[in-house]
Amino acid sequence: MEEIKKEPMTVLFILLNILIFLVVDFTGGSENTVHMIECGAAYPPLILENGEVYRLFTCMFLHFGIYHIANNMLVLFVLGQRLEPVVGKLKFVLIYLLGGLGGNIFSIAMEMKKSEYEVSAGASGAIFAVMGAMIYVVIRHRGKIQDLSVRQMMIMAGFSLYFGFTSTGVDNAAHVGGMVCGFILAALLYHPRKSSGRSMWKEAPESGSFSA
Repeated sequence: MEEIKKEPMTVLFILLNILIFLVVDFTGGSENTVHMIECGAAYPPLILENGEVYRLFTCMFLHFGIYHIANNMLVLFVLGQRLEPVVGKLKFVLIYLLGGLGGNIFSIAMEMKKSEYEVSAGASGAIFAVMGAMIYVVIRHRGKIQDLSVRQMMIMAGFSLYFGFTSTGVDNAAHVGGMVCGFILAALLYHPRKSSGRSMWKEAPESGSFSA
């Protein structure tokens, strides 16, 4: 209950992703590509030729299999419980959604450049946007906030990107695009006062560290 009060939007996004995953999985299978397209997964030809732009948004709430959603929700929980109390609910939502959209747009741009189209889905673009925003926030807080330092955040980001580039079936363009968008959005939206920044840092609850 304490986490729900302090990070309500993080909890809401996690519950929403899980609920949608269960519905998709029980109605046709979350690893069934055709069914995933029917549910709103991103596929460039449908977006570019049929004008189904909504897929850039809906694909952020779809996942291919239990491992995919479990991994994404774990990272979202770890980062969200740190970022949301600092930037606030509204800014957190904007970073998550707009950063995720930015990552998906960048992904499609890269696919158009290579003329290689794939069906994609997942919250990782939005989660990398949260990660990018967290890097900016830590920098603004003189290199450390709660139990995270700039060095730890950079190591986490580096390992996350490395894991993506060394794995198959991963939309790395969405990861990179999401992280860059999240950093930029945080720079535009988050302008803490020096005094409030100190109080946030002192009052922030301690939580376990995350190993990438």
